[in-house]
Amino acid sequence: MHGLPGMRGIDHIGVTVPDLDEAERFLVDVLGAEHIYTLGAKRDDEGDWMAVQLGVHPRTVIREIRFYRLGNGSNIETFRYDAADGQSAEPRNSDIGGHHLALYVDDMDAAIAHLRAHDVEIMGEPVASAGPAAGQRWLYFRAPWGMQFELVSYPGGKAYEADAPRRLWHPAHPAE
Repeated sequence: MHGLPGMRGIDHIGVTVPDLDEAERFLVDVLGAEHIYTLGAKRDDEGDWMAVQLGVHPRTVIREIRFYRLGNGSNIETFRYDAADGQSAEPRNSDIGGHHLALYVDDMDAAIAHLRAHDVEIMGEPVASAGPAAGQRWLYFRAPWGMQFELVSYPGGKAYEADAPRRLWHPAHPAE
């Protein structure tokens, strides 16, 4: 057997945020996500459930979890923790565990104008990719809590696709 049996794709991406209402305003009002449901607090005052199940201090409390659907791709789960041993800052892309969330858009310039209209921190200017990714443009931006997101667009495809036996999944063409 090759790979994880029955694996279909990413179900959700979990993100810990400092303020759930601020995150919801950003995800819904700026990015266009749809809030689906909320879960209440999870705590274990006596045992080690939090340490065993989630790898955090056993007295850490999850205050609330909210789930969002974001377009035609993965769902997003936001957490608000009361971390018993404190919280560290958002990692940089170059740190172990560093990350970003890339969002495909049909029109890069319209998406950038939308972010600017909402006073979102834009990081630099759009970059035109080269080599196998030629045909793609991308740009990083930050959520209010510092997490890095990326806009990516390649409406005419990427160079590698011309002779690729298999293509990367494309949010604008999910069935292909």
